[in-house]
Amino acid sequence: YYLCSKCKYSQFINDGSISSGYDLPDQTCPRCGEMLIKDGHNILFEVFMGFEGNKVPDIDLNFSGDYQPRAHKYTEELFGKDNVFRAGTIATIANRTAFGFVKNYYDERKKVVRLSELNRLVLGCTGVKRTTGQHPGGIMVLPKGLDVHMFTPLQRPANDVKSDTITTHFDYHAISSRLVKLDILGHDDPTVLKMLEDLTGVNCRDIPLDEEKVLSLFRSTKALGIEPKDLGSKTGTFGVPEFGTKFVRQMLEDTNPQTFSDLVMISGFSHGTDVWLNNAQDLIKSGMAKVSEVISTRDDIMLYLIQKGVNPEKSFNIMEDVRKGKGVRLEYIAILKEHNIPAWYIESCQKIKYMFPKAHAAAYVTMAFRIAFYKIYYPAAFYASFFTVRADEFDADIVVGGIPVIKEQMKMITKKGKEASQKEEKLYTILELALEMYLRGIQLKRVDIYRSDSKTFQIVDKGKGLLPPFVSLQGLGQTAAQGIVRARQEKPFISQEDLRVRAKISKTVMEVLSNHECLKELPLNDQIALF
Repeated sequence: YYLCSKCKYSQFINDGSISSGYDLPDQTCPRCGEMLIKDGHNILFEVFMGFEGNKVPDIDLNFSGDYQPRAHKYTEELFGKDNVFRAGTIATIANRTAFGFVKNYYDERKKVVRLSELNRLVLGCTGVKRTTGQHPGGIMVLPKGLDVHMFTPLQRPANDVKSDTITTHFDYHAISSRLVKLDILGHDDPTVLKMLEDLTGVNCRDIPLDEEKVLSLFRSTKALGIEPKDLGSKTGTFGVPEFGTKFVRQMLEDTNPQTFSDLVMISGFSHGTDVWLNNAQDLIKSGMAKVSEVISTRDDIMLYLIQKGVNPEKSFNIMEDVRKGKGVRLEYIAILKEHNIPAWYIESCQKIKYMFPKAHAAAYVTMAFRIAFYKIYYPAAFYASFFTVRADEFDADIVVGGIPVIKEQMKMITKKGKEASQKEEKLYTILELALEMYLRGIQLKRVDIYRSDSKTFQIVDKGKGLLPPFVSLQGLGQTAAQGIVRARQEKPFISQEDLRVRAKISKTVMEVLSNHECLKELPLNDQIALF
């Protein structure tokens, strides 16, 4: 829709021609001449609550991980302490664990049993309740005036009587259709956005979501001033949440997005199961359908069927069946054929196992787009914030070596293929972005005993350099980093021995600092310092 902030004129576009308000052409208010605000997405309210309020709403709120505990506490203020409970989970014995239990039982008794008997007992043990826990962000909200024991007993997770947390005894899946569950999740993206705002002074909500240069980043590297062959990618989305992985970058190459709504579709493809692979991807490549025609999010089905004249309630029911992986029922297939729905569309619905809601996709893309804006216009701030949030995986010893060392390390990890460890895979993501940073003319400095922060990357040399924190050195943890910062605030270090004693750090940490050439200006001990 269009909206005038001055005289409140509004115009809604309901013909299905535009999927996102950010893709509307610029227009001035016909009443007062003010530039109109462009906003909104074609998301039907019924997807959230059903036609008669008969659908349990799925409410996800993404907060910065730093703020998540405060958000959880605030729900108690909103609804009352006696109406809010953490969602309980039940952990069961896994197949592999059950096998270990059964095998150890017979080994201890020196008994030999046939494999079929072993498997029978394993099947009997698998799925048995082992312990209880809590959902990382789930909050169950009780309607006012009702007793929670009408729905579930309460407990402390894992029977820990000292825990302050009270959870539902029943697994939240068992009661989710009776009580509303809020998913108040901790997320890196809001943390990064807050840091970017602080570093640049630019409010992320003022970023235009139709900025052409930012949109171009999702299909080329031109906006970064880098050649694709140097970067090893045809798109410039390294470090952009939702769009930085190899899988999604390939998706971007296949779809060549031109608008904000195209990006929302790609987010839907990447989060769904059997939505893109062996489905939409094949339809687009074969020319059977355009990107704008294939199914991406659950809302797409309902909107498309309503536009084709299918009864809204039946459209809703078909969407619900497909998103749950049930396909299209026979009686509904007949209705779809009556309304000339193409055979490829029906077949596509039958393949889908899970679909992402469009509201989630739109929210994720909005955050990704804003972060991409900073990446183009405030590169040093972008790299500083990205590396700070992922400082535990960063390896300053490698990155400080520059492009040749980074490329060599990437080659070594690539050679390992599937044998590469999870840590190496995470490091590879860091190295991709570090290579891009160097190609854009930003250097990484060495960790400095007197200037480095404990965990935050700092912008130096007028935006042409980054000063890494102590935790960016592998083998130097948060406690040691804070110890060094605390000790140097008291007074300067006079020797390596003085640093070790006052910062209370181990010899191993001293070796890490020495190998990174942090200690070369400090004498070994206090006696040498005197002379």
